[in-house]
Amino acid sequence: MRSLLLILLLLAGCSTQPAAAPASQLPPPASTQPSQAAPAPAAKPVWEVGRTPLPLGKDGFGQILPTPPELVNRSLPTKDTLPPPQNGAYASSVVPVPADVLARSTWQPSCPVGKNDLRYLTMSFWGFDGRPHTGEMIVHARVAQQITQVFGKLWQAKYPIEEMRVTSPAELTAAPTGDGNGTGSFVCRPVRGQTTWSAHASGLAVDLNPFCNPYSKGELVLPELASAYLDRGKVRPGMIRAGDVAERAFAAIGWTWGGTWRSPRDLMHFSATGS
Repeated sequence: MRSLLLILLLLAGCSTQPAAAPASQLPPPASTQPSQAAPAPAAKPVWEVGRTPLPLGKDGFGQILPTPPELVNRSLPTKDTLPPPQNGAYASSVVPVPADVLARSTWQPSCPVGKNDLRYLTMSFWGFDGRPHTGEMIVHARVAQQITQVFGKLWQAKYPIEEMRVTSPAELTAAPTGDGNGTGSFVCRPVRGQTTWSAHASGLAVDLNPFCNPYSKGELVLPELASAYLDRGKVRPGMIRAGDVAERAFAAIGWTWGGTWRSPRDLMHFSATGS
């Protein structure tokens, strides 16, 4: 009897389940296992304006090349050089040209306008990136207030402008890259291909989104990579069209548009002098 009882106790001990492992030693449930994050999509490359000089032609301008695919429907972000407007409302200022701004401009004593007859403007504008920015411009004193009104109307219409800044002397002698799109006014230079002063040299002309509204004369296109924008039937942001907000705003102050000229056809150009 004792032998039988001992055997039964031994069999009971063999069938006992092993003790559960401590919770700290158990693997986490499948739902809490770390998973590898999906790779981030590659960033879309942004065209770097001014990076690649063009070969020069016999006329001194850059070689006219097809518009790169990245610029056929141009919509580059704006790099802020001045603090953007903070309250969502259009803001502008008109002051005599500060000495440091004059020093980085193309003005020199031989220009057809005295430095005291120029004014420095700051004006709000909407970028192609859909964000508000602040631009700068030098114009003749007698048109300064009118120009701030024009760009106020463009602001209200959310007309996109890529950049608005003062042209530097280095830009007049730099190798052409054919991809610039800077809106501006005063540049102390002659008319293209001539020796007489341009209206820009007196601050009495404005070029608006030059790449989207190129200059053309015969086979010459400026900027040199902007040929895709000669097709005015394909409407894209930043283009000037007859009767649109830009032409109406400049016409309201008595300025003419180079888009109405036959040769050259200067789609970017508005002027107080008609030239």
